[in-house]
Amino acid sequence: MVVEVTKRPRDTTDVLVAARAAYAERSWSAAFAWFAKADAAARLGADDLERLATAAYLVGNDAGFFSALERAYQAYVGADDLGRATRCAFWLGLCLLFAGKRARANGWLARAQAHVDSQAHLDAEAGYLLVPQIEQQLSQGDWETAQAVARQAVAIGEKYGDADLRACARHQHGRALIGASDVDKGFALLDQVMLDVTAGAVSPIMTGLVYCSVIDACQQVYAVARAREWTDALADWCEGQPQMVAFSGTCLVHRAELLQLSGKWSDAVHEARRACERYARASLRPSNAAFYQQAEIHRLRGEYEAAEEFYREASQSGFEPQPGLSLLRLAQGNKDVARGSIRRILGASDDPLRRARLLPACAEIMLAVGEIDAARHACRDLTEVADRFGTEVLAAMAAQAEAALALEEGDAQRALGLARKAFHTWNRVEAPYEAARARILVGIACRALDDSEGAQLELDAAMAMLEQLGAAPEVARVKALGRAMQATPVDTHGLTPRELEVLQLVAAGKTNKETAAELFVSSRTVDRHLNNIFNKLDVSTRTAAAAYAHDHKLI
Repeated sequence: MVVEVTKRPRDTTDVLVAARAAYAERSWSAAFAWFAKADAAARLGADDLERLATAAYLVGNDAGFFSALERAYQAYVGADDLGRATRCAFWLGLCLLFAGKRARANGWLARAQAHVDSQAHLDAEAGYLLVPQIEQQLSQGDWETAQAVARQAVAIGEKYGDADLRACARHQHGRALIGASDVDKGFALLDQVMLDVTAGAVSPIMTGLVYCSVIDACQQVYAVARAREWTDALADWCEGQPQMVAFSGTCLVHRAELLQLSGKWSDAVHEARRACERYARASLRPSNAAFYQQAEIHRLRGEYEAAEEFYREASQSGFEPQPGLSLLRLAQGNKDVARGSIRRILGASDDPLRRARLLPACAEIMLAVGEIDAARHACRDLTEVADRFGTEVLAAMAAQAEAALALEEGDAQRALGLARKAFHTWNRVEAPYEAARARILVGIACRALDDSEGAQLELDAAMAMLEQLGAAPEVARVKALGRAMQATPVDTHGLTPRELEVLQLVAAGKTNKETAAELFVSSRTVDRHLNNIFNKLDVSTRTAAAAYAHDHKLI
């Protein structure tokens, strides 16, 4: 973003006054322009170079940020102010790490460490150098070490009254606790950190970094209420600095994700587009997550060509377009492609929270292709993650997947309880699309339990929610279910829709192998369905089951 400098200060001193005033007002583009003008007239001092670097970072000028901060470092070294020089080296190393330039990052961090090792008074700076170590431990899942080192850094920050270090290290401690499944303690720390951040006690760049990291931690464990609260706070912070680019695009993507969950799909698309436009105006590469977010909503609406385009954009920008792309392939009828891609990405994912994002789609796809054992494994893994982290949305995701599996296995009573549990959670967190999908499962379970009126009420309610959202594929699915239920005999003698399908094929003379092939399930699954049929109809042979079906007009 470029801001035209309209005033004409008489000399460099006046330009610096204007630059510092714009900086104090958080008019970042104006501050960058004035500092750059002053620097062109006469080289800036170290303090003003740091301000120029901060303004450059916040308007998305990475090259300007690194250049100004390197010059600030050299100026501090020349002035024998190794404390400030070390902090510049830390920020250079940390931001280069975030930019993926590990070799240069390591060089700057090593230089900072050398200053700390040679100067006994640089205790606070030593605390800052623990931050990259903690980040590495967090990325490796070494939660205990991360907690121990974070506590050291927090103690240093408190000793020297350093708000940035204290906030950063304490939030890292909270993330480590969440990673170690101590979610309540972890969020207690994050909430404490956010009080300092929202009060303005932390510097602008550190504020943005902590905001984004805390919201990401909330979303990883599906702490929806907290994610909404802190995203709203981030939005307020960004809107108070309209010239800032660095964190505003990320904020818009977070908003889009939460708006999608809340069923405000048009607003979600709007925010994702704003994120792309925000980066484009600053000549930056658009957010790859914004592409994925738009693809997801197009998929849910049944706009498959548009979804395909945005998944491709996300992929080309380095973002893994899963599980959405696999679900798109399933919706398009490309079941083999869907199965292969979801297996590939799940097999490459070790992190339990990353897997939790993929496992519901895996269970859905495996049920659709008839691989019941694979679906069962996905449900079991998802339940384990939900039990480990204990958030209600993870529990709802697991319950919903288990309900669909229970229906396939012929246990409608269990499916009913699980689906209702999921529905109540989705309703409570205001997630209408997922709530509607849970009600569909409730309706199917009711029908399998001979409650045709209850089934119709559930499907009607789900249909109303889905039509309001514009979820065309799910609307079509509910209509098809309604037609199938009307065509199915009212008295099913306790058989589920799948058991009726098996019984019809058996009565037609199909072998178990032929039945399995026709229904795209395993022979073992057919055996299980037959055992359920024999028990429910009180018969002991295939012939007797077929005769019962004919006598009671089940086929």
